[in-house]
Amino acid sequence: MGTQIIDALADFARTTTYEELPQDVVDTTKDFLLDSIGCGLGGITTDPGKIAVSVAKSLGGPAECSILGTGEKVAITNAVLANGQLINALDYDTVMPGGHTPPYVVPTQLAMAERVGASGRDLVLSTAIALEIGARMAGAVPRAMQFVGEKKEFRYAVREGYARLNFGAAAGAGRLAGLDHEQLVNAMALAGHMSQLNTWGRGNYAMPRNLSKYGFPGWQNTGAILSVFYAEMGLMGDAELLDDDEHGYGEFSGYDAWDPSRIAAGIGEQWSFAGAVRFKPYACCTMLHRGVQAFESILAEHRLHPDEIESVVATASPTVESVLFTDRSMNNIVDLQFGMHNVLAMVALGEKTGPDWQDWHKLTDPKVQRFADKVTLLPNPDFGTDGISGVTVTARGEEYHAELAGDTAPMRRDELVEKFRGNAARSLTRTKTDAAIDALIGLEEVDEVRRLTAALTL
Repeated sequence: MGTQIIDALADFARTTTYEELPQDVVDTTKDFLLDSIGCGLGGITTDPGKIAVSVAKSLGGPAECSILGTGEKVAITNAVLANGQLINALDYDTVMPGGHTPPYVVPTQLAMAERVGASGRDLVLSTAIALEIGARMAGAVPRAMQFVGEKKEFRYAVREGYARLNFGAAAGAGRLAGLDHEQLVNAMALAGHMSQLNTWGRGNYAMPRNLSKYGFPGWQNTGAILSVFYAEMGLMGDAELLDDDEHGYGEFSGYDAWDPSRIAAGIGEQWSFAGAVRFKPYACCTMLHRGVQAFESILAEHRLHPDEIESVVATASPTVESVLFTDRSMNNIVDLQFGMHNVLAMVALGEKTGPDWQDWHKLTDPKVQRFADKVTLLPNPDFGTDGISGVTVTARGEEYHAELAGDTAPMRRDELVEKFRGNAARSLTRTKTDAAIDALIGLEEVDEVRRLTAALTL
């Protein structure tokens, strides 16, 4: 038995320099930070966001790291606890190999950079390292869903989850903390044991939909930070956990399938995450996005008023057959995030995506629910490999249909900036928002990340 994989990851984390980062990696990482931090600012207005902040404040500790969108500084473990929950609260954060990566990675990098007085370049580097390791760890787990047989019926193939992202989070934070090679090995080894259960798939079956959702990214972030501190003090970790195919990480983390052979292959020479990041234009599950776009196109082309619309039938991936998407109850904001009927109601009534969609006062307005009752979501039998989603609207005695395939178009930086502004509008002043955007876009010129966090807090 050896420690080849984790050794290679530690070497990558310790020796990679900012100057070695490809330009697309730098640009994507900055956009990733801009988008993720903005989502955290938007999450501050939600009930789960408010609870996360209250818990972190009650735990307290030395005033060393910031809670996004507040005037609070708490211990680093408590800051990442809150910020991890905030970033995922709206389900507006980006997806990439590994799924909802931001809440499991960004809080540790931002907080450690603030704690040690790191520069903007340091933050870009550590985040890129964390994202690359996270993407490679995702490649060790086969897809959680697949279409089988001649009818391409939907099946869950393996249990999924975000536990694996803790390796990248610890590696990036460890680089910021100045850990040496042996310490980085131990930090990642410990992080593998300080990750949450792989609870992602539970959300497809747990009814009513609840605020646990994918698990607790904030809690996992505390594990990454503690792993760094323990390793810094000399605590030995389980460094063989990625190399042991029979009784290693793949088994004890709960994955049904595990193939770590490609995790470290070509690392440092080939970057895999930058081209796979998909920013979310809508604050709801990605499975619904193409349907939302199709509905918007019908409304715009035919200038339909909500009262004219008799019914809406949306079709999407066979994934939407699960109770997660078909249940029509309204108990919390997660019912919007996975409820196409509620999403299309907000679109029809002209509500801007983001925090406004998940404003509980708006969401429970009777007119929203009246329109939601007109919406039906069905699996598209022709979804196939092209990912075809469609919407049919009945109005004015006619039917209007639109159909779109594949993923939503990549978001440009100017679109990400506007998304950030929308997310920040309820928590930051315009002056602070402008300063934060300038710092995030020009992060390589920021001499100290504390300048950035000052703009992100009250």
